[in-house]
This record gives sequence, C-alpha cells and structure tokens, in this order.
Amino acid sequence: MSDLAVIVEQLRVIEEQLRDLAYERLRAAAAGNADAADDEKRLLRARRAVERAVHALEPGADVDEGY
Repeated sequence: MSDLAVIVEQLRVIEEQLRDLAYERLRAAAAGNADAADDEKRLLRARRAVERAVHALEPGADVDEGY
C-alpha cells in the first residue's frame, strides 16, 4: 500500500469518527442541549472538509474540480 493510500484510509477513518460524533451531538441537541447544535454544525463542516480531501487524493481525481 502506498503512502498516499495509507493517508486516504486514515482520512476515511477520521471521516467516520466525525460522522459518528456529529450524530451524537445532533441527538444531544434534539434533547435540548443548545451547545450540542453548534458542535454538530462544526463537526459537519469538518467532516465535509475531510471528504473533500479524500476525494482530492483518490487516484484519477481531477485537480481542477473546484474544491
């Protein structure tokens, strides 16, 4: 496995962890925790950034795609 493939795999694990944590915070927000709603929004932005990084590093990714 190449160094780049290892990084992509690590980013995928991080994306999954961010997704799980965002769901937890969303549930807490639904239960009335006001701070949790802000946390969930930040986690969602971070998860999307990691998704973009994974996409950019995948083989055949178009570097001029606008990310």
